[in-house]
Amino acid sequence: MTWSIVVQDPNSGAFAVAVATKAFAVGASCPFVRAGVGAVSTQSMTNRYLGPAVLDAMARGLSPAAAIEGALAGDDGRGIRQIHAVDTRGRTAAWTGQNCVEWCGSVSGGGVSVAGNMLAGEPTVAATLAAWKAGRDLPMPDRLMQAMEAGEAAGGDRRGKQSAAMVMVTTEDFPDLNLRVDDHAEPLAELRRLLGVWKAEGVPRLGIAPSKANPSGLTDLDKIEAGWIARGMDLRFRR
Repeated sequence: MTWSIVVQDPNSGAFAVAVATKAFAVGASCPFVRAGVGAVSTQSMTNRYLGPAVLDAMARGLSPAAAIEGALAGDDGRGIRQIHAVDTRGRTAAWTGQNCVEWCGSVSGGGVSVAGNMLAGEPTVAATLAAWKAGRDLPMPDRLMQAMEAGEAAGGDRRGKQSAAMVMVTTEDFPDLNLRVDDHAEPLAELRRLLGVWKAEGVPRLGIAPSKANPSGLTDLDKIEAGWIARGMDLRFRR
C-alpha cells in the first residue's frame, strides 16, 4: 500500500528514504536509516521489526539480499511483505511477497531502489527511478522530492493519497532530516513545503547542534543570543 525510494550517496555517505501512501502516518512504520550502515523501507502489510533486523545484519557485513533473506526467514507473513534496502557499497535488494496486492514490484540502479505495491501500475516506480537518475545535480532531499513527485504523476498509490515521509542520515546516530506528513489531502505537496522550512530553519541548526565531532555543540551564550537577535527574537539566557 505504498511506494518508496531508498538511496545512498557515495560521496557524502548519506542514506535516505522517501515514501508515500494512502494510509495514515507512513513515516512511523516504513522508513529506517542508520549512519554508516544503510537504508531500508518495510511495507505492504508492514512488519516494523524487519527494518532494524535488516540494518543489524548489514552492520555485521551481510549484503542487503542476505540481510533481507535472514530477516524474513522467521516471518510467517513473508508472502504479504515488501522490503528493500541499500548498503554502504551501493548494493540494493528487494523482496516482494507472492501475495502482495497488484501492482507490486521494484526497480533499482546504482545505489538506489524503488519498490511499491497497491500501485496504479509499474510506471509509478519506473518514473520515480528515472526522476532520481535525472536529478543527479540536486541535493539529496530535493532529488528525492523530485523522484516521488514523478512517481505520483505516473499514478502513485491506486487508492489515493494520505501520508508521506522523508528521512536522511549522514554521520550521526539520528537523522539530519526527519519529515512526516501523517494525514493530508496532498501529502507530497505538504512534504515539499516542510522541506523548505527545514532548509530555512533545520539546516542552520545542524552546524551548532551536539554531534560526534562536537559532543556539546554550540554553548557560547553570547553567540546563541546573537543568533536569536538576528532573527528578531527578544530572548536572553539567565545569568
